[in-house]
Amino acid sequence: MTRSSSPGKAPAGYTHQEIKEFLELVSRLGLEEMEVETEDFRLHIVGRRPAPVAAVAAAPVARSAEAEAGSAAPAPAAPAPDPAPAAPVDETAKYTKVTAPMIGTFYNSPAPDAPPFVSIGDAVDESSVLCIIEAMKLMNEIKAETRGVIRKVLVENGQPVEYGQPIFLIEPN
Repeated sequence: MTRSSSPGKAPAGYTHQEIKEFLELVSRLGLEEMEVETEDFRLHIVGRRPAPVAAVAAAPVARSAEAEAGSAAPAPAAPAPDPAPAAPVDETAKYTKVTAPMIGTFYNSPAPDAPPFVSIGDAVDESSVLCIIEAMKLMNEIKAETRGVIRKVLVENGQPVEYGQPIFLIEPN
């Protein structure tokens, strides 16, 4: 497929300034990825991922008073480090995670003065609307897609969400 673009225009009518704004949005929000897709254009941006940091702790060295005074007696051995703690149990494993299907802004109600679509403890089914995610000025209703009870809302109203980010926990029934 061949695309042509005029000076100052990127493919599919996006200007270079608009693409630059997408890049700045990824950087400003600290997003790992962002994807914009239209019928004939797809822009996939991968942000900088922080390098993993390994923490290294030095074992304390015990010195006796004799060693301090210059005695030739060896210093007692440092205590052995504690064994690694057991991995925490994932309390959310029994819940179904509803994830954001796109990058956008999370809204828990259809209007600022309207009650939320769902609250903790509400029963939902496959067709229940949980929230709206606004992406590129389009309001997208997100449905439960499973039967159960809302146990946790993981996102605040008006907060940006990333693709694949968990937004609700539902206890299946």
